Amino acid sequence: MAGTGAAALARALLAWALLALPPAMPQPRGRPEVREKEARFNTTYSDWVNADLLNIYAFNHSVRRNRTEGVRVSVNVLSDHKDLPVLFVVRQKEAVVSFQVPLILRGQFQRKYAYQEVSRTLCQPQTKAEVETQHFYVDVSTLSLNASYQLRVTHVENFVLRTNERFSFNATAAQPQYFKYEFPEGVDSVIVKVTSAMAFPCSVISIQDVVCPVYDLDNNVAFIGMYQTMTKKAAITVQKKDFPSNSFYVVVVVKTEDEVCGGALPYYPLSRDALPDDPVDQHNRQKTLEVMVSPAITSEAYVRSMLFCLGIFLSFYVLTLLIACWESCRQQKRKGLLAAMDSPSLDTASLLGHGRSVPDSFLGHSPYDSYGYGSFGNGSSSSTEGVTDSLCSVEVPYGYVGQEQFKRRTPSAPMRPLSIAMGERSLEHVAGRPRMDSLSSVEEDDYDTLADIDYDKNVIRTKQYLCVADLARKDKRVLRKKYQIYFWNIATIAVFYALPVIQLVITYQTVVNVTGNQDICYYNFLCARPLGNLSAFNNILSNLGYVLLGLLFLLIILQREINYNRALMRNDAYALECGIPKHFGLFYAMGTALMMEGLLSACYHVCPNYTNFQFDTSFMYMIAGLCMLKLYQKRHPDINASAYSAYACLALVIFFSVVGVVFGKGNTAFWIVFSVIHIVATLLLSTQLYYMGRWKLDTGILRRILHVLYTDCIRQCSGPMYVDRMVLLVMGNIINWSLAAYGLIVRPNDFASYLLAIGICNLLLYFAFYIIMKLRSGERIKLIPLLCIIGTSVVWGFALFFFFQGLSTWQKTPAESREHNRDCILLDFFDDHDIWHFLSSIAMFGSFLVLLTLDDDLDCVQRDKIYVF
Repeated sequence: MAGTGAAALARALLAWALLALPPAMPQPRGRPEVREKEARFNTTYSDWVNADLLNIYAFNHSVRRNRTEGVRVSVNVLSDHKDLPVLFVVRQKEAVVSFQVPLILRGQFQRKYAYQEVSRTLCQPQTKAEVETQHFYVDVSTLSLNASYQLRVTHVENFVLRTNERFSFNATAAQPQYFKYEFPEGVDSVIVKVTSAMAFPCSVISIQDVVCPVYDLDNNVAFIGMYQTMTKKAAITVQKKDFPSNSFYVVVVVKTEDEVCGGALPYYPLSRDALPDDPVDQHNRQKTLEVMVSPAITSEAYVRSMLFCLGIFLSFYVLTLLIACWESCRQQKRKGLLAAMDSPSLDTASLLGHGRSVPDSFLGHSPYDSYGYGSFGNGSSSSTEGVTDSLCSVEVPYGYVGQEQFKRRTPSAPMRPLSIAMGERSLEHVAGRPRMDSLSSVEEDDYDTLADIDYDKNVIRTKQYLCVADLARKDKRVLRKKYQIYFWNIATIAVFYALPVIQLVITYQTVVNVTGNQDICYYNFLCARPLGNLSAFNNILSNLGYVLLGLLFLLIILQREINYNRALMRNDAYALECGIPKHFGLFYAMGTALMMEGLLSACYHVCPNYTNFQFDTSFMYMIAGLCMLKLYQKRHPDINASAYSAYACLALVIFFSVVGVVFGKGNTAFWIVFSVIHIVATLLLSTQLYYMGRWKLDTGILRRILHVLYTDCIRQCSGPMYVDRMVLLVMGNIINWSLAAYGLIVRPNDFASYLLAIGICNLLLYFAFYIIMKLRSGERIKLIPLLCIIGTSVVWGFALFFFFQGLSTWQKTPAESREHNRDCILLDFFDDHDIWHFLSSIAMFGSFLVLLTLDDDLDCVQRDKIYVF
């Protein structure tokens, strides 16, 4: 009994072991049976196949040399054997196409997607005969026990695309589509435009040469040709010279996932019996698209557009030359009138810095009637202390908010020509005397009598009301060298900055041309005009205005400096004692920065993307900073920042720009740190400006702050000593604190533009303050700067309109960015962003001219009569 039980147990264990073994793969018994069938187009064949059977379908069709017809093979496997797929092999004259069904495609993170229905277009070999009958075979095989399927071969309608005709079609990941286009005679380049009403599923548009095989699956479409991802829009400019056969394929592939186009990664819940590595069925993931091929512009359009661009900006040179000639004629006429009266020449300033002519009072009217220049206080300065006293003036009371009433001397118009003709107390006498003997706005009642009151800068800068003479005491040669450093430093920065930038963008363009990946650069593809190896030559050409107008501004500054130096060499009293001190170093730096902005903007537009956006904005920060420094220098020449500290601060701004672009997107910690730094920097700069540099940042700063708060706010409530400065700084702090709060709350994606907006807002605030204070001080704005202000404001308005059109954005994926693309609007060559380049370069040039000529009305006013604000 025991032996019988042991045998039964052994048999049970053997049966269990056999059941536990995996099922063996069926092995074909000898050679499989081959079943060949003559097949016809547009017929659906429902059949089956197994491991012992090989089905071969023989097709034939006529091919004409001058007519291309597409052939499409569509299969649908009805059996569900994922581990044992059915293999389809299409054997043609010059190519072999094979695919399995279910077709397995991989997405991100190696996720698998299975497709039971597959359609493929066959690559058509070329024929040299007029008519040729070509044969091809479809072999069907499998290792499965039994697999049923459906097979259908059809001709593709509209396989050859026609120029300027739209064609609609459907595509899926397993059913890609491609069409052929042949260049017509006389057409050297075309634009392939593909559109869709639905953003998703994401798709890929590829341009490939007419060779076999055609790469038309998601896992190989990027192997050859040019390609770009697409949601709703795609456009690729194709040049005839790149395709020897004068034809190309337009391939459209639907991707398995949408994440590369900015979509979400779909969630497919696993069934109870599914494994994590099992393929996912995406069901009907289909997209409807429309394609149209239209001719691009001709070479004549390129020439016309380049001549148009040059003509616009060279016209400014012509206009400047005409103004110079007009000024020269006007000066000669006035000098002739002056010589006829045997009177010394007194020139007036012009845009190009020509010599001054006879004052307007000589011609019968007084330019000073509406000015209000004079010394502050009680008018204790004697008439022997200044030129205005020698010109037979009468005193008129004048005052404005925040300052005690001071006296304005209005010259008597009939007496002025007499005083000039007699040479009585002319400015030549002033030019030869020491600085300490000139008119001063020092109110001696406010101070004890100090021997060094005219020299101690700590005393001078704490006066309630300052004049330019108080802050223009340093040696002119020292200041000239100080401000020339601005130019030499920015020239050095430009060289070391531009060379690697040029090398980098050339590498970017080379990578785009070699790989064909047009997702690297964020162009406006609907208006990208290629030239040579450049993909968007129009975006580069439109930056020419920055360079040409920057050079023109440098020439204007050079002419002004030459005229000013000549005046100094002949000891011109007006150049020595009158007007805003002339320092040209910052102007040279501004002109150089404008030229570099054009160069680097062109480099950025060679291949615009988020990694090189700082190339386009770096010198914008510098221009904004230099303009603010120049405005401040006008009335504070002795205490303006040095070039080293200024460029160090600008370098810090550019550093934050790069960090913000790379790490700032959605990073709360970064925005907190930046907002704190922004507010602290605003407070420190406000203190620097309010006390004019007469304070120290050391360990005792907190104690001194508490002392000021106690004495001025608690012990006795007294208003600020410098009211005008306080108003400016309070407004500046409100604006900067608001911008810091906005950045912290909203956290904009485009950090570089946000940082640039901060600089522009502060520049506009300071410029508005300068204009208001200039008018409050009784000064006036001459015709040329007034026209520049009005014209520049209008041009800036139009420029910003075109800037905010937003034709592309690297804040999104390349496919989403292309949704903003639009056609050209000027000469079929320039788009909205190119118009922004044109207008902004003109507006910047006009802004520079405003800064250059804004205080020309003070050229005949002595510096101790010019108010500091």
